[in-house]
Amino acid sequence: MSQENVEPVKKGIEAFNRCDADALAELTTLDFELLPALAATVEHGSYRRREGIDAYFADRGDTWEEARIFGEEFRDLGDRVLVLGRIQARGRGGGVPVDAPWGLICDFRGDKICCTRTSLDHGEALRAAGLVE
Repeated sequence: MSQENVEPVKKGIEAFNRCDADALAELTTLDFELLPALAATVEHGSYRRREGIDAYFADRGDTWEEARIFGEEFRDLGDRVLVLGRIQARGRGGGVPVDAPWGLICDFRGDKICCTRTSLDHGEALRAAGLVE
């Protein structure tokens, strides 16, 4: 498997877990779009550009006391990388723990990530990447 696009995705996951907006922005295009799994229920839809990265981390901090993602399987699909793993989080306020399947699709333009979409279901992530479960 080619590692060309996998390495920036791994760095992006590390930046996400540290809430490091600067490091994440360095890996993305100027018109980057983040489509989180919980956009319709907890978060505010998509987040665009560098301002969106900052807004996402602010919104995440309002919702989650802590949140970490773990990539367990990485598939380089050319101009796209699929990650299957887990999310572990604890809600702000009540401290409700979450441990759930998590999937990520990162689309690339050149050597930068231009769009990310997340899912709380591995099958859904596989289908979104054009793969059969």
